[in-house]
Amino acid sequence: MTTTSEETPVRRGGVRAEERALAPDLARGIMLLLIVLSNTAFHLWAARRGPSGWQPADGSWLDHAVQFTMIIVLDLRVYPLFAFLFGYGMMQLFLRQTAAGNSERGAARILRRRSLWLIVIGLLHSTLLMAGDIVGYYGVLSLVLGLVFLRRSERALKRWICAGAVLIVFFAAQPVVSALLRGELGTLGDAGAEPGFMAYAAQEGNWLTAAGTRLETGLFITFLASALALVGGGYVVFLLGFWAARRRVLEKPGRHRTLLRRTAVIGITVGWLGALPAALAHVGALDVTADAQSEEGALTLLRDVTGNAAGLGYVAAVALFVHWWTSRRARVGAGEIAGSAASAIWGAGAGAGATVVAAVSAVGKRSLSCYLAHSLLFAPVLAAWGLGLGEHLSSWTMALFAVGVWLLTVVGAYALERAGRRGPAEAVLRRLMYGARAKAG
Repeated sequence: MTTTSEETPVRRGGVRAEERALAPDLARGIMLLLIVLSNTAFHLWAARRGPSGWQPADGSWLDHAVQFTMIIVLDLRVYPLFAFLFGYGMMQLFLRQTAAGNSERGAARILRRRSLWLIVIGLLHSTLLMAGDIVGYYGVLSLVLGLVFLRRSERALKRWICAGAVLIVFFAAQPVVSALLRGELGTLGDAGAEPGFMAYAAQEGNWLTAAGTRLETGLFITFLASALALVGGGYVVFLLGFWAARRRVLEKPGRHRTLLRRTAVIGITVGWLGALPAALAHVGALDVTADAQSEEGALTLLRDVTGNAAGLGYVAAVALFVHWWTSRRARVGAGEIAGSAASAIWGAGAGAGATVVAAVSAVGKRSLSCYLAHSLLFAPVLAAWGLGLGEHLSSWTMALFAVGVWLLTVVGAYALERAGRRGPAEAVLRRLMYGARAKAG
């Protein structure tokens, strides 16, 4: 088809191999490792919980070290990374479609179909296996934000990003300031609330009963939590992905090194320092009331807000690594250090390094398939309605199990990459988005 009219727009399939950029794919592959590790606490259903209701509070010193690290590095820090990459990918798709001759409305229609199908996939995933699904949640966000912002100017994006940042600070700071003025900061929150992990029903021995609980949780996360994020400024990182994609920050990291360095250093520093009080309190190194550590407490609010900075910092760090990696390989390929000792050292490790980078990037290219595969490998083995292994694992052994699951997806994704095949979930979603007659891509 060659017409560009909105009645019969030019159609093309998804991204082609030659159009892919390394940084987004590598970031998605690493993100999935962080996600599978952050989900481990849901499956330790027999463990004693801390006041936050999430991380276990029992075990050996090694378990406490894992809990401490996860609170600082992972908890409430991975999903902003996911949101940024999700928004970045949306804008990439939109720009590819319009560059191929499709109308803006035609490209937006494709993205709407994608969002609607992601909501369906997410609800099925949460009901059948994992209540903490985020695919449906981001499906709702992408549906709304795509309708409103895909075709807006860069200036408008910046205004809404700033407005959202103000909303995040206000909604997080308001209860803290109010409690502080009343002299009741330590009582902010409710340590007696039902532990959050209960909503994931891993402790339920009957699969149907667990599925009912998971469906309720999935509906809450998909629709109510996404609505709260839209009202409370939680869309900020998503829109930053839109803005960065227009600037091609991840495709051309060398052009944005100053921005990326500042984002990596400031973002990760702020994010980790913001979670440090909660981590210290969790392992008993900081004397804080249980209410302050609870899900609505001051320490949780602090690490929630600063988690956005950490997520952006992680993306920037991956982009900087990709710039270093590709530049180094290009210099060696051009013979700049040929014959030197440095060339010999580099050559010895370059092959293995290239394989690792390619394998993790293959996971990023098949992120939906690998994300769903995590639950297929986790839930039946760990949940009480399955083999029940989660009752017998501790924080550190659960982390090892999670890394093993991720490595299995790396092996599978790399095998598909070598065979030139997409992930099964990506193939199905592409067919649903573009139809059978879309141009191959």
